[in-house]
Amino acid sequence: MKTPIDYFSNLEDPRVDRTKEHLLEDIIFITIAAVICGAETWNDIENYGKAKESWLTQFLRLPNGIPSHDTFNRLFSSLDPQCLEDSFLEWIKDVADLTRGEVVSIDGKSLRGTRDKGAKSIVHMVSAWASQNQLSLGQVKVENKSNEITAIPRLLHVLAIKGCIVTIDAMGCQTEIARKIIEKGADYILAVKGNQGSLENEIEDTVRFSVHVDQWEDSDFGHGRIETRKCFVYTDLSHIDKPERWPELKSIIKIESVRYIKCEAKEERECRLYISSLRPDAKTIGESIRNHWGIENSLHWVLDVAFGEDKSRKRTGYSAQNFAIINRIALNLLKNDKSKKRSIKGKRLDAGWDNDYLIRILKN
Repeated sequence: MKTPIDYFSNLEDPRVDRTKEHLLEDIIFITIAAVICGAETWNDIENYGKAKESWLTQFLRLPNGIPSHDTFNRLFSSLDPQCLEDSFLEWIKDVADLTRGEVVSIDGKSLRGTRDKGAKSIVHMVSAWASQNQLSLGQVKVENKSNEITAIPRLLHVLAIKGCIVTIDAMGCQTEIARKIIEKGADYILAVKGNQGSLENEIEDTVRFSVHVDQWEDSDFGHGRIETRKCFVYTDLSHIDKPERWPELKSIIKIESVRYIKCEAKEERECRLYISSLRPDAKTIGESIRNHWGIENSLHWVLDVAFGEDKSRKRTGYSAQNFAIINRIALNLLKNDKSKKRSIKGKRLDAGWDNDYLIRILKN
């Protein structure tokens, strides 16, 4: 059985042969292991390697010892991120058992530390997250002078999402994106705001003049607040201009949420609109929309808080993009480990202290 590291053993080495003092597979292994154990910088990775050198020699050849932080930096700055991403995707396709109806959330995240002083450009990644499997399924970089609208189809192209429900915020509410999702054998739920011409007004007319065909309500309590959500589903498309533009469009959705904050004795109300290719099942649609926020709470927030991604200052070449992939590899491995009921931070500490536990994670 292949281990996760095996999927990255055939990467194309960007270095000139005469400059290779360290093996590519050694550098990749040390980097992934170090990041699992809490490393956030190239210096951290070098220091981890030196601290664990005698242990690492059990698995690696290390012909010239532990690479320097400059070596790690140079390699990942020049390594083709598409090759690293392809290896990541090959691994995910083998380990991710996406069941029919699983919610796959797609959303963007800026790596704020990648902006040079006085520069406008910043590395922005669009990621896909499987809510039930709790796995990052893939990511693509938004090209400079572009936006998520062009990046999302590229991400969808490489994902295996047949039978899944893809949720995207208003930026991804585009006919071509909807068509791509249907072509992949999945369903879509797309948030609607004012970026789609008159579509938002047309949906508001649907809600105002039509009768919903299904309704679902959900409440939760915690963190000093009570929140109630109501999902209303409509199937009358007569108010939508050229509804056939949206492939397999079947449902118009309104989500009403009321949040009561106890300490402030304040009530907040919000109404959100969506279109979907799903049949009018308010419970399934309502739960899918709620699960969409898992990408913020379980992926983006964890990457920023536990992995320090937002404050990372990697700016040379492809280093930021490649390190973002390494972070997601480490996060998937940590989440895939069910042997301990610990937070991601706790598992990283345990992996740094316990080599046997680290090996268990790397074999997941």
